[in-house]
Amino acid sequence: MARTKLTVESGLPYPLGASFDGSGVNFALFSANAKRVELCLFDDKGQREQARVALPEYTDEIFHGFLPGLRPGQRYGYRVYGPYEPEAGHRFNPNKLLIDPYAKALHGDVTWSDAHYGYVVGDEAEDLSFDLRDSAAGVPKSVVVDTTARWRPTLPWRRENRPRTLWRDTIIYEAHVKGMTARHPLVPENARGTFAGLSHPAVIEHLVRLGVTAVELMPVQAFVDDHHLVEKGLTNYWGYNTLSFFASHHRYSRRAGDIAEFRAMVSRLHEAGIEVILDVVYNHTAEGNHLGPTLSFRGIDNASYYMLDDNPRYYFDTTGCGNTINQRHPRVLQMIMDSLRYWVEDGHVDGFRFDLATSLGRENKPFEPDATFLDAIRQDPVLSRCKLIAEPWDVGEDGYQIGNFPPGWSEWNGRYRDDIRSYWKGDRGSLPGLASGLLASANLFERRGRRPWSSINFVTSHDGFTLADLYAYNDKHNEANQEGNVDGHPDNLSWNCGTEGVSDDPEIQALRVRMRRGAMALLMVSQGVPMILMGDEIGRSQSGNNNAYCQDNETSWMAWQAIDDQDEAFFAFVCGLIRIRQRWPQLRAARFLHGRRLAREGLKDITWLRPAGGEMRKSDWENENAQSLGMMLGAVGTEPLLVLFNAHHEPIDFRLPAPTVVAAWRCLADSARGVIEPAEASLAPGADLRVPERAVFIFEGRRS
Repeated sequence: MARTKLTVESGLPYPLGASFDGSGVNFALFSANAKRVELCLFDDKGQREQARVALPEYTDEIFHGFLPGLRPGQRYGYRVYGPYEPEAGHRFNPNKLLIDPYAKALHGDVTWSDAHYGYVVGDEAEDLSFDLRDSAAGVPKSVVVDTTARWRPTLPWRRENRPRTLWRDTIIYEAHVKGMTARHPLVPENARGTFAGLSHPAVIEHLVRLGVTAVELMPVQAFVDDHHLVEKGLTNYWGYNTLSFFASHHRYSRRAGDIAEFRAMVSRLHEAGIEVILDVVYNHTAEGNHLGPTLSFRGIDNASYYMLDDNPRYYFDTTGCGNTINQRHPRVLQMIMDSLRYWVEDGHVDGFRFDLATSLGRENKPFEPDATFLDAIRQDPVLSRCKLIAEPWDVGEDGYQIGNFPPGWSEWNGRYRDDIRSYWKGDRGSLPGLASGLLASANLFERRGRRPWSSINFVTSHDGFTLADLYAYNDKHNEANQEGNVDGHPDNLSWNCGTEGVSDDPEIQALRVRMRRGAMALLMVSQGVPMILMGDEIGRSQSGNNNAYCQDNETSWMAWQAIDDQDEAFFAFVCGLIRIRQRWPQLRAARFLHGRRLAREGLKDITWLRPAGGEMRKSDWENENAQSLGMMLGAVGTEPLLVLFNAHHEPIDFRLPAPTVVAAWRCLADSARGVIEPAEASLAPGADLRVPERAVFIFEGRRS
């Protein structure tokens, strides 16, 4: 093959990646164990290799070189030479073209073949064999990006301002870029499934009407469709299979790798007062276990980038995905930190949700709350000011670490999800769990100055049933995933309300909507930060699939055109609940509530009430058959709130409390009927109220 001869100068070992300075491009690649690195340059289509040069310098374990005249848009990859000794943790194979870990954009997709593997697939020696085939044809090419083109708001005459919503006022909406827009009739066809589609005025209007303050986007960093999924005709829809931490996923931009489209989306959401939180996967990569492909990190320096087992041929895997990133290594930690700052400073995002975050706190294999990565985030002048959310588990030993993350972190509260689901479907002995969840699980989070917003409350998330399916299915139905329905969690604390799946019975339909309204009401009256799953506000169903990670189709997408009158009514009810939450500070307390007396108010910050009247007693909490509870919230300078919960299948009489500061109780929300601020007359303190079965009532106290 004829190749262009290029001049290569020594360049600099920093910054890492490909950096354009106006006259050429500096390339810098970390590898502690490589012997030689070759830079391969490709044509604009990423198909033909035009030149290959060795990076001439090696400084502080970084190979580097400068190529004058090179411009942004150049496609490239690396070939890295070193020992192929899997038993020693080394898997260098220069026959495999490698993606730059710092690439800001990628061109093309992984086209799977056996050439992607560093060993001979099918050989008796497995990964101890050595493959000579060239993988370049099927590997995405890294792209040189001009990072000097800084942030510009969508409106050039306006200075872009972040919403900077306080944690206590935050309401999160978990969304998928494609799923949100793929079927939206008002989004132009060429924008559906993209960042441009997500920032379309019709989509933003929906979020604004709903009242959420932040969107938490499922992974947008470049990811791979797993080989086994492609063989089944499926794709990795969720995106938890990261290939590059700096590049956006090419399918989410109309021009592959165009960060400008991502920036425009963030700017438009900010202009609407909505923050952007990215779901990020720094716990593992798409290269899998010891039998996985060689795409980037494995071939650059396997022993540095990954946590290896006692036998370094194998990986220390706490993710269930074959490998765990070695954030103990200073250069790997630097890469993660550089990536996070890039998305904040260049992408203008407002925070991150860290997938399987427990793995990021493992240094000597057990989880450590003050691990290097967690400490690095806390001291960083950029990242410490972002919203930081941990998914507090992994599949390693003692993997569930809820409540154990350090100050500055919030956590997905799976305990809240389970306790709320258990109570609302009528399980015995569920009142204590309900009360704990309503008060932001102080037993888990109240330490080291952490606040109620440490608890991210959710009834549903991408991982599991949608809210509609939670009350339409007893069992998961994941047959479309082609895994024999063994995937997905088997115990969902769900209830089909009498029949499995779709039902034409009006009574069952009404009951299901009633259950959904009650669950949303529980979520919105809980201390902490509520999170709504995309589509729950309009009854999105996945037909009982509780693990739709590979369903890039109508199973997972929002069915905008199918919204009917019942969905609209439910949406209006959820909007009303959010308005109530936003209006009443008692529902967004800055401190954990413990029944402290309020000066001059004659109230406590929280009072638990028996249906028969008076405060809850120890015996009431221990009554496993009890499924009804009252909660009165007091606050200085404003009227008290009263919330009545009845998860029983029969109505129950509640005696309304009679504090001296309340002359009447006015109903704000009735989940049984789905009514916000009903027109009926207010009720007198001390009056008896029959609360229907499976209902939540919210009242405001009117002062004398």
